[in-house]
Amino acid sequence: MILFTDSIFVTNEVEGFKQCRETRTTSSATMTVLYCRQGYIDVYYHGAMLRINAGDLFVRVPDFCHELGPYVMSPDFAFNQVTIDAKIYERVMFDHMRIEPNWYAKQEYVKANPIFHISEASREYFFTYFHLISLQLQDRQTEYRKQILMLIAKGATMEMLNYLDKLAVVDPDPALRKAVNSSDYTFHEFTRLLQQYPHKREVQWYARQLSITPKYLSEICKERSGKAAGEWIADITVSEIKHYLRNTTLPIRDIANLMEFPNASFFCQYTKKHTGLSPNHFRKEKANI
Repeated sequence: MILFTDSIFVTNEVEGFKQCRETRTTSSATMTVLYCRQGYIDVYYHGAMLRINAGDLFVRVPDFCHELGPYVMSPDFAFNQVTIDAKIYERVMFDHMRIEPNWYAKQEYVKANPIFHISEASREYFFTYFHLISLQLQDRQTEYRKQILMLIAKGATMEMLNYLDKLAVVDPDPALRKAVNSSDYTFHEFTRLLQQYPHKREVQWYARQLSITPKYLSEICKERSGKAAGEWIADITVSEIKHYLRNTTLPIRDIANLMEFPNASFFCQYTKKHTGLSPNHFRKEKANI
């Protein structure tokens, strides 16, 4: 079975694995979850050759520093794999950023420990999501197919985060400085500031808080995530705007004030530029995810 859209790819065939690697899996802009049912596969990742055995779940979050390298699989290798676009992962982590605490520490833990020997209950969760995604990918006539796929993929990602919480091995923020290099820590602090001050829209403001230049901040963000600081700020601002428009009945002028825009007109221009819709039109688009 090989099924895919522009943002999701699922397979349980060796040819599908090869096809996905050629087009998506090695990309820094994807997240891959692979469960090994039988045999094994050796994959080069993070400077080492990793062996994924039967019963193991391999998780690769979007990684802009390490791509998947060469691999060797056993003759009896059998697996199920889901690969999703990084934007889906980001929507779980940063859709109104207060959703996911300690996201950076969890992400770094998964990068350092990408293989999990999971329980029977966790396997059942994985195969349930795999089956749901596969069914939706086969049903091309569903009007809300894209939205449903997005919700299922988001649910699967959140289930993985829930599993990490149960492991109780992810260090909270105070321990992070010792665990990562200076650019990692700076990037983490930048995203922490984004969460605390989502209404600040100037790269210069964040750079001042971190005692570095705006250019250096953007370079760090680009290196660690593939996006410049300005892109991060715009993404968080738009996420906050969407939250208010979807989940409140506040007048547009009040949202503009809360978001610290100079006036409602500027707020409307900003929203239309980044979403393609005016605030009032966006509110009417209830099917948007």
